[in-house]
Amino acid sequence: MPILIGQLGMIVVAFADNIMVGRYSTEALASASFVNNVFNVANFACMGFTYGLTPLIGALFTQKRFNTIGTMIRTGIWLNLAFTLLVTAIMTGIWLNLDRLGQPQELLPLIRPYYIIVLAGLLPIAIFNVFAQWLFAINRTRLPMWIVLGSNAVNILGNYLLIYGHGGFPEMGLMGAGISTLTARILCPLIVIAIFCLRKEFHEYFIGFKEGSMTRRMALQVNRTSWPVAMQMTFESGSFTFAAVMSGWLGAISLAAFQIIVITGTLGFCIYYSMGNAVSVLVANSAGLGDRHEMRRVAFAGYHIILTLASISSLIFIFFERDMIHAFTEDPRVIEATVALIVPLVIYQLGDATQINFANALRGTSHVMPMIWIAFVSYIVIGIPVTYILGFPLGMGTYGIILSFSVSLFLAAALFLYFFMRSTRQ
Repeated sequence: MPILIGQLGMIVVAFADNIMVGRYSTEALASASFVNNVFNVANFACMGFTYGLTPLIGALFTQKRFNTIGTMIRTGIWLNLAFTLLVTAIMTGIWLNLDRLGQPQELLPLIRPYYIIVLAGLLPIAIFNVFAQWLFAINRTRLPMWIVLGSNAVNILGNYLLIYGHGGFPEMGLMGAGISTLTARILCPLIVIAIFCLRKEFHEYFIGFKEGSMTRRMALQVNRTSWPVAMQMTFESGSFTFAAVMSGWLGAISLAAFQIIVITGTLGFCIYYSMGNAVSVLVANSAGLGDRHEMRRVAFAGYHIILTLASISSLIFIFFERDMIHAFTEDPRVIEATVALIVPLVIYQLGDATQINFANALRGTSHVMPMIWIAFVSYIVIGIPVTYILGFPLGMGTYGIILSFSVSLFLAAALFLYFFMRSTRQ
């Protein structure tokens, strides 16, 4: 529940960002759509790399090896810094070639500076996620929840002050939203590091962090579990990013509608992923004890809950579609374009919920190598061509682009389930 509440807090702030920006102007919403969808790849890649720590720390926690966990955190910090700097360099290369991505020319003056601000937030959020995975793995899930909720409150207040120019602050529009988000992202690691260093209950972890040193064996162990998860999330989010670029080919209205649907779909994704994260932690705890029966029991208990959450999300999308869309924009062209996309949004919820549950269950077993090729085949080899075919040769436009998500998500779900069952058989 604390993970779920933290994820809901992230959804609220994402909704607030898009609602405030969308009400400022359609151009600002379309520009934010493009940048945020491009950065989904970077954000999920960095997040996925930190997720490799969860099963390792979870297994050590059940064995009460607290000093070793501290050393594992130190190793994770160094490796994640290196990984995030690599991602930052790649994203800088994309920024230098923004004019070649076929986006509406009138949006580029908004896209370029906002992109730089979002880029600056990658490193602090990666550091926070390392400590968040440690807290999740030792079943102290409330602390990151409160940190996320507090930073989100700062973000929403900053949006109110900086987007519209309230309280004597300058009216900055989209740039104000970017500065507010960056400030909140810097606060998160500062707070969690202070807690880690100063709270007596975490003293053993801190001693291991301070006195331990990164060994080649431990670095290889972290890399072996981190890279596959990072690549899996990169391929998945990458297919959505390509879809956003293709939506931009259809114009600013299509791109704005796509953003509203994607941020609405995030309501489901983040809720499912909070439960998936809990599944991963508890599967990892059982893996540390070698209990394969319990690993399966946890995974399917989590799946029952995720299916219930998917059903609730779908009902919200169906019955409150127009209320949700009106919250983002008053532009009648964007509203009508978005309403037409509700059906494919609902269709892909089951596939998304299933693949999230069993991808995280597989992550908890530490047998993560199949995750790379499953994601590559499902989202890149199959997903991107299907997105293009449905969107353009078949003439379905943005509707076909959203509908294509179901193909890749259901394929990934089936493969993750198969490999989880194979890795937990007696």
